[in-house]
Amino acid sequence: MSAVRRRRIASAAGALALTAAATLAATGTAHAAGYNGKCGTGYVLVESANIGSVGTVHLTWNASTGKNCVVTVRNSAGPAVWMEAWVTRLATGGGDVDNGSYTSYAGPVYIDGRNTCIAFGGTIGTESVTRGPGHCS
Repeated sequence: MSAVRRRRIASAAGALALTAAATLAATGTAHAAGYNGKCGTGYVLVESANIGSVGTVHLTWNASTGKNCVVTVRNSAGPAVWMEAWVTRLATGGGDVDNGSYTSYAGPVYIDGRNTCIAFGGTIGTESVTRGPGHCS
């Protein structure tokens, strides 16, 4: 293989690696950074879902307490807008919700998630997202 062809392959591989890194940063890393531990210590990020282009709703789990926590976070703080974070236990319908006019985030809301399945969601302004049923423990 010629030196020129090896350089082209190396350059293409480098570009692919940069694209993969940028994709990871735009998904998992960005979501984790937006969550920022708002549920407290011991909570691990389980899933994040975009709320249109305005923010993200985060679902976390604490194995030692058996609780799920949900927080809705705006991409950037600003004037207060209608926001909501909610979580519900599917078997019984019991759950928790926090809503109102907030500048940066709604929640955290908590639910005992042991031996049950949950659904969760969030709203920012007129955009909303629902996840579940799922997340069974």
